Amino acid sequence: MVVATAVAAEEPTQWLQRMNQALTTRNYDGTFSHWLGGKVEMLRIIHRVRDGSVDERLVSLDGSNREFIRTGPDLVCYLPDKKTVLVEKRPADESLLSGFPSINPETAVFYDIQEVARTRLNRRDTRVITVAPKDEYRYGYRLWIDESTAMPLKTQLCDGHGRVIEQIVFASLTLSSHIPDAAFKPEVSTEGFQWLRNDSAPPKETPENASMVWNDLKLPPGFKMAARSAQLMPGSPDPVSHLVFSDGLASVSVFVETERKSETTTDGKTITEESTRVGSSSVYSTLSGGRKVTAVGEVPPETVRSIASSFSTQGPGPAPILGGGGPHH
Repeated sequence: MVVATAVAAEEPTQWLQRMNQALTTRNYDGTFSHWLGGKVEMLRIIHRVRDGSVDERLVSLDGSNREFIRTGPDLVCYLPDKKTVLVEKRPADESLLSGFPSINPETAVFYDIQEVARTRLNRRDTRVITVAPKDEYRYGYRLWIDESTAMPLKTQLCDGHGRVIEQIVFASLTLSSHIPDAAFKPEVSTEGFQWLRNDSAPPKETPENASMVWNDLKLPPGFKMAARSAQLMPGSPDPVSHLVFSDGLASVSVFVETERKSETTTDGKTITEESTRVGSSSVYSTLSGGRKVTAVGEVPPETVRSIASSFSTQGPGPAPILGGGGPHH
């Protein structure tokens, strides 16, 4: 009985593992709707794994005709509405179809994972798996996973009250043993387009930011530093420290700018903090020792506020805790 109970408890987690394996190892061509903030966009995703290399193409089917084509670490963004093509480097394992939960033993401590139903969707038998946060610092998920292919046919990102923040629903999904090279050629004409490349090595951090103490931050439960690097950002003349904090599922990016003059409102008051929402992401900015600290992530507003504010108690240290040049997120 004990063994049977343990297997039953593990099964929802195993379905998530199968889903992530299917997303990363299978060949598929699908059309899906993406709902966010009351707006719906139709997109097409083509994914192929061949000889260990991944090719992906994401196409907007609504108006803008934007296309994103990834070959391993190389990403080319075709933006017809801006007459621009952007070429950049991305982590080789970072899919264009993102936002699906991947659970490990450490992550599972902060989420309640259950199978809540078995139902039919698009004439397919599916398992409905919920990933519910155990505190107010994380969002949760509802997933409809195809029993025969383990592919996610429908996904919802939900707040702590179960309200849907973002939703993906596949209208069609085909799995194929062979996808031709022609499927990864852009349909948009680039005549007269501006080409921009962003594949240079990441800049070094400024001495001021490199000397800040990053350890012993008062982070929300389960969040740890996962990466650190330096980046150039619009509006900032110096490299900006980029730190990523994650609980293994949810992640928050923190950008720490070098010392700057205080920003003021139209009536002359100093801006010490700002909070906003961008799509499904929460954004919070504050000032710490003359530096602007901005946290952004697909998490509740309290989480980005807590992480950004934890920097306000830190002072300069004799040396950086971690070296720069870590992976981008």
